[in-house]
Amino acid sequence: MQASAETTPVVTSPSGGPLRTPVLFGLASVTGIVDAVCYLAMGHVFTANMTGNIVLLGFAVAGVESLSVGRSVTALGAFLLGAVLGVRLARSMNRVMNRWPAAALGSEGALLFIAATVAGSVSEGAAAPSTAVYLVIVLTGLAMGMRNATIRRLGEREVNTTVLTMTLTGIAADSVFAGGSNQGVLRRVGFVMSVLAGAAAGALLLRYSAALTLGIAGAASTVCAVAVYLDMRPPSRMAEG
Repeated sequence: MQASAETTPVVTSPSGGPLRTPVLFGLASVTGIVDAVCYLAMGHVFTANMTGNIVLLGFAVAGVESLSVGRSVTALGAFLLGAVLGVRLARSMNRVMNRWPAAALGSEGALLFIAATVAGSVSEGAAAPSTAVYLVIVLTGLAMGMRNATIRRLGEREVNTTVLTMTLTGIAADSVFAGGSNQGVLRRVGFVMSVLAGAAAGALLLRYSAALTLGIAGAASTVCAVAVYLDMRPPSRMAEG
């Protein structure tokens, strides 16, 4: 009885999976954009890819120039807090109506829009610590942590939209070269290419401004939230029968 109560629920869409693949592709591209902004314009820190952020933190502790212990720790703390808030949101909302994933992604979009507004006041290069830089790090870290917790709670184990290590491992391990059948290779490659495209787009957009770049990321997350809201409806009784 107790084990049943603690089981993480999996909410599925009509497509048969936790979220439709195009939505996950969109979220993965937002990951690339956000990390492009934070690494290139906010003082060399990742707020979506925590594996990279931990590595950068280690470099900063060792005294590598241009890296900051404070910025990396802030990103890590914001990400963890966002993950906690994402789970709290899921538990507090009526999951029977399947609206909490859309609410979580909508919150991500809102946080990115606020970060875009703040980024407009960041001094060029963001080399020196400033309140605005740290606020952008906190806002984007919260957004990415909330999203990761949401994706995990939805039951998407293979792809969490921010880290590609297991995705790349799957591509190689299930390939014909390893004796596999290339199962799911197109979907996995799609995630890799989505993050790659997002990072490239983010770097290009930064030529104009960090505010514009984060604003586009926020718009993309909002579109994904709307798509999820429209897609994830309770299954009809007729379908169940």
